Amino acid sequence: MYLTVKETAEYLSVPEATVKGLIQQKKIRALFDGEEYLIYKEQFSTHLKQMEKYKQLIEEILNEPIPESIDVKDED
Repeated sequence: MYLTVKETAEYLSVPEATVKGLIQQKKIRALFDGEEYLIYKEQFSTHLKQMEKYKQLIEEILNEPIPESIDVKDED
């Protein structure tokens, strides 16, 4: 399935200008049909999976309880 620049921007939650810049830098593969760029949606699947794993890792780190300080128990 192919997306337009606007649809791709919405899908990736970034501004359209960012998508256009990435196309010009050849970081996103796109086809130009004479009027607009068409972007293959599946090229982002790996990136989105990695981002989801990263979010889960961050969430696990933030939810980890803080260990008690050894020094607190030494006070009289």
